[in-house]
Amino acid sequence: MSMRRDAFLDHVQERGEYRTREEAERVARVVLALLGAHLVGTVRAELAARLPETYALILLNPLQAAEPLTPERFVRATAAWIEGATETTALWDIGAVLSTVAAAAGDALTREVLLQLPPGYGLLFGHPQPT
Repeated sequence: MSMRRDAFLDHVQERGEYRTREEAERVARVVLALLGAHLVGTVRAELAARLPETYALILLNPLQAAEPLTPERFVRATAAWIEGATETTALWDIGAVLSTVAAAAGDALTREVLLQLPPGYGLLFGHPQPT
């Protein structure tokens, strides 16, 4: 069952303490486009199925990553795509979006997603990295 768009954005806006819906929308699009580039196969499809259609499409038609980004480089890339962002604000933005993604995905699927990502992404999702 996918999360409704309003519920998804409400969650991002609340987590990120954004003043406007538009801010939440903008960071959600950037972070999901970058995340989608790192995921493949059924894991990406299953995650997309849990997201509102708008965001599922972004996840499934990502910016192609030449190589998997480390968490640090993911933060830098996010900062580069969001106007006026710094690495500190980008880290905050990523946390707001990915914690919402984790809530929509549930623990089991979030673990599958983390297995496809370089080490250290657990913290970005609000999950300590499994050892």
